[in-house]
Amino acid sequence: MMGNTVNAGAMQGIVVLDLTRVLAGPYGTMIFADMGADVIKIEQPVTGDDTRLFGPYQNGESVYYITNNRNKKGITLNLKSPKGKEVFKEMVKKADVVVENYRPGTMEKLGLGYDVLKEINPKIIYGSISGFGHYGRYKERPGYDIIAQAMSGLMSTTGWPSTGPTRTGTALGDVLAGLWMAIGVLGALQGRNVTGEGQKVDIALVDSAVSAMGNINMIYLAESRLPERIGNRYEAAYPYDSFDCSDIACVIGAGNNKLWKTLCGLMGREDLAEMDKYRNSPDRTKHYQELKPIVEQWTKTKTAADVVETCLAAGVPAAPIYDVSQVSSDPHIAKDREMFIEQDHPKAGKVIVTGSPLKLSGTPVTMRTVAPSLGQDNVEVFTSLLGMSEQQISELKDAGVI
Repeated sequence: MMGNTVNAGAMQGIVVLDLTRVLAGPYGTMIFADMGADVIKIEQPVTGDDTRLFGPYQNGESVYYITNNRNKKGITLNLKSPKGKEVFKEMVKKADVVVENYRPGTMEKLGLGYDVLKEINPKIIYGSISGFGHYGRYKERPGYDIIAQAMSGLMSTTGWPSTGPTRTGTALGDVLAGLWMAIGVLGALQGRNVTGEGQKVDIALVDSAVSAMGNINMIYLAESRLPERIGNRYEAAYPYDSFDCSDIACVIGAGNNKLWKTLCGLMGREDLAEMDKYRNSPDRTKHYQELKPIVEQWTKTKTAADVVETCLAAGVPAAPIYDVSQVSSDPHIAKDREMFIEQDHPKAGKVIVTGSPLKLSGTPVTMRTVAPSLGQDNVEVFTSLLGMSEQQISELKDAGVI
């Protein structure tokens, strides 16, 4: 329909109707847009996505919104109006994917649930994100990132023994749900190639965070031991922790016996590698309280940069603990891997957005367009997708449908 054939992405030709707002949904549909899908962001007339009012701001424009809605076409459509529903159903006939992150039952109340849409287009993939999913006893509960982090066990295992449960610094529950939605939709698209039919992809924020707990869950399920908050160290290996240096702290990840032996050599403590109580990972993990000060006897004599350089030269994983300013100025991350991209926004001016970690050799992701202004692409989308005339579009606007 509106694909960029010059920089064709892996999802070129896939039309996505994006009803999502805030973070989890827009993050997932941004992945599709970065890969070249025609993502049509559908917003409520006048107000639009809630995040248009979220900070941080640049020249009065929400960079929160700008970051998560790049590469998308932006239209307005009132799904509560009969005509708006009619227009949306016509769009569904032309689309491959519909994504929404309303509370379960909202789309059904609008008469636009999956059961209705699949009758209109049996090939449609319907992606949904909600707090607790579309079935189960908690399905009616509202869900936000902090709810997912709380009820998944993530907060209970984040922080230090002396602190209370801690939310991660970023909205990890939302991001995880966006990722799982994207994975599910991509799987459903491939499944459609086999069956010829679409399906519903039901993603819950809480489920997504529970899945990410991985081995932490296994500590309890396998050993009946309740995982605790253990700071920066790791349950399965040691030294795998942060260590104070003469200036700031760094991290060292001696994740196996070979790396531990190498680290002992760097510290001038080859004797440690020969001690039975430190010989294997389970033993070192058991005696972490003894080992941390021993390692810090060495690290505290050096700057963090010196420790990291010494470790890396010997093949021992180590890294500085960056703040965001250091992340965004690191030449490998920011330049070589293109994780921070400058875009020209018509109102915000030059903005720097977080890039994509997807590095595809044949169909690379591209930053083609900035996030759309509210209703920016009404004429283009309704003309190219539905064949509407300018008069029809004008009538929809006058009636408050768009």
